[in-house]
Amino acid sequence: MAKYVDVYIIPIAEENVAGYKKLATQASRVFMKHGALSYCEYVGSDLSSEHGTIDFPKLTKAKPGETVIYSAVEFKSEAHRNKVMKAVINDPELAAMSPDKPPFDYKRMAYGGFKLLVEGK
Repeated sequence: MAKYVDVYIIPIAEENVAGYKKLATQASRVFMKHGALSYCEYVGSDLSSEHGTIDFPKLTKAKPGETVIYSAVEFKSEAHRNKVMKAVINDPELAAMSPDKPPFDYKRMAYGGFKLLVEGK
């Protein structure tokens, strides 16, 4: 059972989703190689909501022609995450896959680490 997850929310131009998928697939191999329990990337398909006050496009300030990527990487604990992230950041494979022009604006990415509260099975 995962006890900790890093979550990333990224607005991205719809035309860049395929390129992002390629990078995310490579990144997933690096994370898993260094001990992440799971690595998932999701692309928005139904982002308008009748519930709540803010939907994902508004939350991320997505522009026309953009969608939202939700990413989640699971770890055993926050300490395990810290150990895995140190190895991931120092992995030459990760550095080698950095494109000249990233498929999204890193300044518009939201990130946070979360401890498990409830898990239904």
